[in-house]
Amino acid sequence: MTLEDYKNGQVLVIDKPLHWTSFQVVNKIRWHIRQKFNIKKIKVGHAGTLDPLATGLLIICTGKFTKTINDYQAQTKEYIGTITLGASTPSFDLETEIDKIYPIEHLTKELIYKTTAQFTGKILQKPPIFSALKKEGKRLYELARKGETTKIKPREVTVQEFEITKIDLPKVNFRIVCSKGTYIRSIANDFGFAMNSGSHLSKLRRTKIGSFLVKNALEPLEYIEKQL
Repeated sequence: MTLEDYKNGQVLVIDKPLHWTSFQVVNKIRWHIRQKFNIKKIKVGHAGTLDPLATGLLIICTGKFTKTINDYQAQTKEYIGTITLGASTPSFDLETEIDKIYPIEHLTKELIYKTTAQFTGKILQKPPIFSALKKEGKRLYELARKGETTKIKPREVTVQEFEITKIDLPKVNFRIVCSKGTYIRSIANDFGFAMNSGSHLSKLRRTKIGSFLVKNALEPLEYIEKQL
């Protein structure tokens, strides 16, 4: 690919590795484009953050295509992952340690399958305090890491599908198809409480954004090696 290709706009389909931030992926690709073509600037951005503990599909736009990022962000997304029942964490995932333990003896497969209905369709959810959302110019996770509390307004999102794919208590595997702005961590946290228990997200992978599939994606270093 030429420099003009990147400037005119490319959509890169990337498989984000575990522990990488979405910004690290963007910065790594931007740096290699600049190095290869010996330029100082090139626009590169991602169309929807994935948490460091999540893996999977990340759409990267370059050049003029960065103007289309909002279009990709608005598309329906698919995730697969694991909810661990019986324990909660402040971040709703494994970024923070377990803070409370809950009973799971009363949980049955029937109850677990039935509870998914409460999280399907248009639902109100409260974003995690450990999130990149901003309040008064500061990221919520910055406030959370300082131990500061803040009120977060619930917001409406749409979950088209919530399928339980495997139950091996305390772990429950799932597949979710949802709208922009849906926090899977919030669903994972609320899911246990809906069954008089607790829970957290222990694994997450984004598999689809619109018509883009993670099976067609390359990891960042693989993309750099093959395309740059």
